[in-house]
Amino acid sequence: MSRVPPIAAWPAAPLAGKVVLVTGGANGIGRGIAQAVLGAGGRVLIGDLDDAAGRACLDEWQRDEDAAFQHLDITDEASVCDFMAVALQRFGRIDGLVNNAGIAGPHGTRLQDMAWDEWQRRLSSLHGAFLCSKHALPALSASAAGAIINIASTRAWQSEAHSEAYAAAKGGLVAFTHALAISAGPAVRVNSISPGWISTTAWQAPARRHEPDYSAIDHAQHPVGRVGQPEDIGALAVYLLSSLSGFSTGQDFIVDGGMTRKMIYAE
Repeated sequence: MSRVPPIAAWPAAPLAGKVVLVTGGANGIGRGIAQAVLGAGGRVLIGDLDDAAGRACLDEWQRDEDAAFQHLDITDEASVCDFMAVALQRFGRIDGLVNNAGIAGPHGTRLQDMAWDEWQRRLSSLHGAFLCSKHALPALSASAAGAIINIASTRAWQSEAHSEAYAAAKGGLVAFTHALAISAGPAVRVNSISPGWISTTAWQAPARRHEPDYSAIDHAQHPVGRVGQPEDIGALAVYLLSSLSGFSTGQDFIVDGGMTRKMIYAE
């Protein structure tokens, strides 16, 4: 007769020994994820166009053996290849990839006035996820438990006016996630995170860092009672990168303090 397994202890450092790449990792949500990886016992290579912010991360972290920075343009295939090569040279392996880099601002030109170049530029997060995943997959497949996280947005599911390109990029990332999960599995799991309102003003390079100025209404409109923080996304990223989520792939995880579940009517 089969028996119920005994109580299992949770790992104290769920990413111990793992190497994770975070694109757009020098500021905002990307930095929050990178710090969470380090806090969970992992090693991290952050890639970013913002060299000053990348160097500031390393200066503040003081984790020379576990953290490194490489200049990265996710729309340039040669830059992406260099990023992967640095990871393998520095750490010898790649266990996780977080495709976070892209244009942060959702609002663009009116669609009827938008130039083709702007449309293409605003889809950079989707293009970058393709290039980075393409070149990371061989190393991820060689890992004992490779994982990819694509950072999408709740704007993949709901919109404001004049945000078509951003919504298309984030919606594309959600679709790219479940398609790649089928193609890359079982060796590599692929999931996405759709953040809602995340406060990143305190998570920038030192010269741009400042405390947010949110009203009580800003916080209260979230069912959890507050605006989100990069740590909220980092905590979920650690889970999805670790063996704790070994039965999860092809999924989009919404982290928005409950806003997409709240009915709001004009009074």
